Amino acid sequence: MKILYFSRDYTIHDQRFLSALSQTEHQVAFLRLEQGSNGLDDTSLPPGIEAISWAGGRRRYGEADEQLLLTGLEGVLGRFQPDLVQAGPLHLSANLVAQTAFSPLVSMSWGYDLLYDAPRSQEVQQAIRFTLSCSDAMVGDCNTIRQLAIGYGMPDERIVTFPWGIDLEYFSPRTVSTDGLESGKPFTLLSTRGWEPIYGVELIARAFVQAARQCPALHLVMLGSGSQAGLIRQILQDGEVLDRVEFPGQVGLPDLPSYYQGADVYISATHSDGTSISLLEALACAKPVIVSDIPGNREWIEPGVQGWQFPDGEAPALAEAILLAYQQRDQLAAMGRAARLLAEQRADWNKNFPELFKAYQIALNVEHLPLNVQPTTVKSA
Repeated sequence: MKILYFSRDYTIHDQRFLSALSQTEHQVAFLRLEQGSNGLDDTSLPPGIEAISWAGGRRRYGEADEQLLLTGLEGVLGRFQPDLVQAGPLHLSANLVAQTAFSPLVSMSWGYDLLYDAPRSQEVQQAIRFTLSCSDAMVGDCNTIRQLAIGYGMPDERIVTFPWGIDLEYFSPRTVSTDGLESGKPFTLLSTRGWEPIYGVELIARAFVQAARQCPALHLVMLGSGSQAGLIRQILQDGEVLDRVEFPGQVGLPDLPSYYQGADVYISATHSDGTSISLLEALACAKPVIVSDIPGNREWIEPGVQGWQFPDGEAPALAEAILLAYQQRDQLAAMGRAARLLAEQRADWNKNFPELFKAYQIALNVEHLPLNVQPTTVKSA
């Protein structure tokens, strides 16, 4: 079968799907809509995946390009003649395919399309509604996405939901003390999300200032970078805790597990998310978590079992949760075991990925597809 995989950019998430698809007997080609600042180079495509050159994929997508891209996409479809197109996000790549009237189309929600962009734009809402009306099947990573898609008119029986998952061997526990003070190290909190407004990292900085004033043992590690770098550093400096914060920058896959393993607690204050890959990585490394109380996180975290939740956007509540985690540090080992068990039960990429072919079967209206998937190492996000 010939599959055209059409995505907004070429990110680490795309790489994981294409790596898995390359291990099947199907012929797969990759098409990218834009060239973003965080995208990977096409030269890192998995072996066997064909990169298609066309009018798009050279710069950021803009509405002025739409007619040119639509014409170009029709040309790609005519030349490659796929048996199926998998495309997302819903209001961008998948919407362009929907406008060509190509079928069968498997639309893929990237989470932010339904959770973040749609509530802020009626135009995006209209695009998503049209895309789903033309989709033969849809893929999403959590029940929150599923329910939103149903609200836009997608039939429930044509939606396939599965967490994208992680490599449970690569992200695994390490035997370390969960009481950092006894081992001579501070009580370490870990943040891995990008420094952009949607991820609430500014909130983590404000909460850490409040908590650190009451607890000298606290230490914060903030991976990544982003547009709020200046603001975040200013908050920490004004709070006189900058010397208790570590900024390793962008951390590559080889070093990432050690940051999870070396932390006492993982923190995420994101305002919008489906199934967070970084959350799954923390769980797989047996780390208790403190996460914002949003629908996507509720599908994973039971307060008091794998960690804690706090009301979205409330820095004082996050500070209280941090202090509670410190006070209850004798319970972290048990929470870590529960976290790892949850990851093993639900977050195994090699078990979850074949669910994608259920969407293909729905779209093609067939009962069986050839599938010989080999285990693949899952990159981080």
